[in-house]
Amino acid sequence: MRGFQAIVLAAGLGTRMRSRLPKVVHEICGKPMITLVLDALEAAGAERTLVVVGHLAELVEEIVGARAVCVLQAEQKGTGHAVMQAKDALSAYEGRVVVAAGDAAYLTESDLSSLVNHHQRTKASATLLSSILEDPFGYGRVVREASGRIRRIVEEKDCSPEEALICEVNSSVYCFEKRDLFDALSRITPDNVQGEYYLTDVIEVMIKEGLRVEAIVSEDPLAAHGINTRVQLAEAERIFRDRIRERLMLSGVTMVDPATTFVDFDVSIGQDTKILPFSVIQGKTVIGENCTIGPFVRIFDSKVSDGASISNAVVIEAEVGKDVSVGPYAYLRTGTVLAERSKVGTFVEVKKSTVGKGSKVPHQTYLGDATVGEGVNIGAGTITCNYDGHNKYPTIISDGAFVGSNTNFVAPVEIGRGAYIAAGSTITEDVPEGALGIARGKQKNIQGWADKRHGKSRKSGSVEDSGGTCDI
Repeated sequence: MRGFQAIVLAAGLGTRMRSRLPKVVHEICGKPMITLVLDALEAAGAERTLVVVGHLAELVEEIVGARAVCVLQAEQKGTGHAVMQAKDALSAYEGRVVVAAGDAAYLTESDLSSLVNHHQRTKASATLLSSILEDPFGYGRVVREASGRIRRIVEEKDCSPEEALICEVNSSVYCFEKRDLFDALSRITPDNVQGEYYLTDVIEVMIKEGLRVEAIVSEDPLAAHGINTRVQLAEAERIFRDRIRERLMLSGVTMVDPATTFVDFDVSIGQDTKILPFSVIQGKTVIGENCTIGPFVRIFDSKVSDGASISNAVVIEAEVGKDVSVGPYAYLRTGTVLAERSKVGTFVEVKKSTVGKGSKVPHQTYLGDATVGEGVNIGAGTITCNYDGHNKYPTIISDGAFVGSNTNFVAPVEIGRGAYIAAGSTITEDVPEGALGIARGKQKNIQGWADKRHGKSRKSGSVEDSGGTCDI
């Protein structure tokens, strides 16, 4: 198969999506649907792709980035008019042009390769990809002559009763000879119910001029399915998630309940890892082998090394080392790095911090902008006070330090190697290596204070008149 260039139509309003966003930026399994189309085109050998943008063009352009050249359709006057906007950008090119809709999320490398190969083999001026649907409602029909040759494509709104019964539908994916395409586009008119320039009318023009028009039927009926509503978006999400789960399970990943496991396209999971119910794994997350993930876990754009265990936790843009234990009810925020065999336990939040090899942060702790060395134990209720309302400051806790419960570190502060921090301390100054840091008020007991406050004598540890409440 020789190369081709491509045009992706992504300028429409997508009114049926009922969204302020362009339709093609809505995500399926973590990827905007237009990127799925670009992926398929690139895999099939597209040398260059043009994306026709219109409604909120800047949002589409941001997603497309350097993968394609964007051209503007200032007024949306139909698919034919959209393709016309790419004419100047293709002026120096002669060859095959593939045209696809930006919501053609089900399009595959296989279908595109078959389409272009058939087009090249038959020396056609136009070749379209079609599908056979049991219920063709809403799709343009492929009208053939008795001999099987293509006569025209007719949109749903313009179908006669007889044409509406046809089950072969247009997928809105085509391969054209560039010169024939733009010559035919110059001849179409907006003489239809919508008052638009239909790209499908190009087929009828070519046939009338005696040019060869071919059609190849996709083996997958989904090839014709666009995504126009939130219902169709949810259905696409279900279909692709099923495919992702099946691929992962066949590669050696255990999913205890696949129906409650949600994994994005770009996620990688190693062999013998077990995913427990209600786990959501998103973005470009990489999970190693022999891990246990879940239940009730969300991981986004993170790296989880072999043997790690994460339960009832949220992990965002973090690194979890080998044999690390996280959770339950932990929150790892952006910039967190947990070294091998460390532990972050119950009701612990960590942000932009490093926890060293074998260190433990078992429960009810906040670490922000902190560096925790190896073999450190952080007692319950410890807080790094890293923010003064204007700036963030670091806390450094060196190897082998022991931090007692209910400690506040008022950053910037550094705790030396092997130092001890007494429980209940508020540390505002550095603690040297091997020292004991104590920073708490001296306890004072006032005898008889409670009785004096209530003005009552106590019997058996209770106030005689207990009709009221007592606030201390």
